Amino acid sequence: MMALSEKAAKKLEEIRRLYPVPRSAVMPALYLAQQELGVINQEAIQWVSEKLDIPPVHVMEVASFYTMYYKKPVGRYHFQVCRTLSCALRGAKKLSACLHKRLGIKPGDVSKDGMWSYEEVECLGSCGTAPMCEINDCYFENLDESKLLKIIDQIEKEQPDLRFSAVDDKLGDGLKGYSKSEVMKL
Repeated sequence: MMALSEKAAKKLEEIRRLYPVPRSAVMPALYLAQQELGVINQEAIQWVSEKLDIPPVHVMEVASFYTMYYKKPVGRYHFQVCRTLSCALRGAKKLSACLHKRLGIKPGDVSKDGMWSYEEVECLGSCGTAPMCEINDCYFENLDESKLLKIIDQIEKEQPDLRFSAVDDKLGDGLKGYSKSEVMKL
């Protein structure tokens, strides 16, 4: 098994001290592993299991329950289109169709260059600003196809860091013209 970085291990020790029961730190530990590996694979499950001294099956149960843990590789920019009621009524299917056409991939696939992927997910908790999607770790709300295409064009041009660093406790640089510390709005 390849070890994750020493920085991630130190961060996990900090997190573990916040919880009286080590298994309570499974979710943040999985985030750390995903940040390091890009995916929750057997190596990530084993690392979390060893660091928290809990059975691998418990780690796998948590990882398989939540959609925010990637069980297979995703693109550098991963779109999660909310398909629950509010978003569905306000155009989520159109957003998915737009992504399919623009990126040339189906939900769950990764573009050949590794840049793009998308999936349809259940509620992301932004029903009042539907339809919306999360790109990596940033919310983009009140979307339509035109706005979504502009965002893709801007991402292609700027190649911004839209990921939250669980190790450094900070969000990347974000997309110019949008706040990086708040929910992204159009």
